[in-house]
Amino acid sequence: MGYRLSTITTRTGDDGSTGLGDGLRVRKSALRIAAMGEVDELNSFLGLLLTEPMAEDISAKLVVIQSELFDLGGELCIPTHRMLTDAQIAALDALIAQFNAPLTPLKEFILPGGCKAAALCHVARATCRRAERTVVALAESEDVSVHALQYLNRLSDLLFVLARVLNRNSHIPDTLWRRQP
Repeated sequence: MGYRLSTITTRTGDDGSTGLGDGLRVRKSALRIAAMGEVDELNSFLGLLLTEPMAEDISAKLVVIQSELFDLGGELCIPTHRMLTDAQIAALDALIAQFNAPLTPLKEFILPGGCKAAALCHVARATCRRAERTVVALAESEDVSVHALQYLNRLSDLLFVLARVLNRNSHIPDTLWRRQP
């Protein structure tokens, strides 16, 4: 990035358009802009989650993920630019395995909830799934890296596992789904 914004209000979007990182102007209703917004929303939910008390190993990983989501936003903002790598996907796979290993196997579906941090993590997971669906839809008609799709898919799995870990660390059991008669 050659420069940083010093003026936030530019008025260039008053007509319903916005600029991509490559200089192209598109409608704010474009699917690419929706995908960027949903990744930004996910990042914001992670920021909210990080205001809750949690183990340092979890918070440190979430901060790294926030930067990686910013990189993903950069990929979406500059359609031919690539920032995410195989190594980042592998790192998410390793985190899923690491945090899931001590958890008891699930025999039932769980409902979002538990401690506040776990509930916020579930909101972030659901937001991640929505962002993933939008990026998949974008990839059907425009250039999107395979790493973008893989990253969001793995991240939603990690957030599910972390919600369970946050409940366990708070000594609060997961809320199990029960079929209602």
